[in-house]
Amino acid sequence: MTPAARMLEATKQYVMDGGTVHALRGVSLEIPTGDYVAIMGPSGSGKSTLLNLLGCLDRPTSGRLMLGDEEISGASDDRLSEIRASHIGFIFQSYNLIPQLSVLENIEVPLYYQGRIDRRQRQRSHELAELVGLGDRLKHRPTQLSGGQQQRVAIARSLINDPYFILADEPTGNLDSVTSEEILRLLNDLNEQGKTIIIVTHEPEVGKLAKRVVRLQDGSICSDKRTRE
Repeated sequence: MTPAARMLEATKQYVMDGGTVHALRGVSLEIPTGDYVAIMGPSGSGKSTLLNLLGCLDRPTSGRLMLGDEEISGASDDRLSEIRASHIGFIFQSYNLIPQLSVLENIEVPLYYQGRIDRRQRQRSHELAELVGLGDRLKHRPTQLSGGQQQRVAIARSLINDPYFILADEPTGNLDSVTSEEILRLLNDLNEQGKTIIIVTHEPEVGKLAKRVVRLQDGSICSDKRTRE
């Protein structure tokens, strides 16, 4: 089976204040379809840079990056936008919901970027709302929801295009411990159903729930351990 993502000897350099910052130093990483990977490391280790590359928000300075069968290392801005909208599901710490839209409309946001919402997609949106426990909140606005409910909307939105993988950036960072457990349980359930999940976190209790933990230090992978199958 084709991996969800592959990175080969990827580097990322930024020129800042006349100097060069080596954010990633020759990182090679493969994410098999159906895996559940936690990316961990201290501040400045390269987690955010790695997330930006996997999420097609940036390009490597050198090396190769593939999503599915497509090499995207040198893809145009327009192609990267298409890939983000159709092949990657994003979950952010701050939810990134649109306040003026309802729960159902927020779930469907990726479809608007593709200019299509048909009857089948609308049914899919309803099914995803039910999946995350918000079938009775379809017309609510984000301000009418708790933090945990808003994150559930974000999870449903991340699934609407059946992405290669879900990329979660500190998804429980703004939630209390009880709500965090609920969100992590939902992510685990999705993985058990075959969804590929990549979670970026600095919290050990979050990382230990993944099947595999990749640790970064100074822009390089210092350990890559599978914790469970």
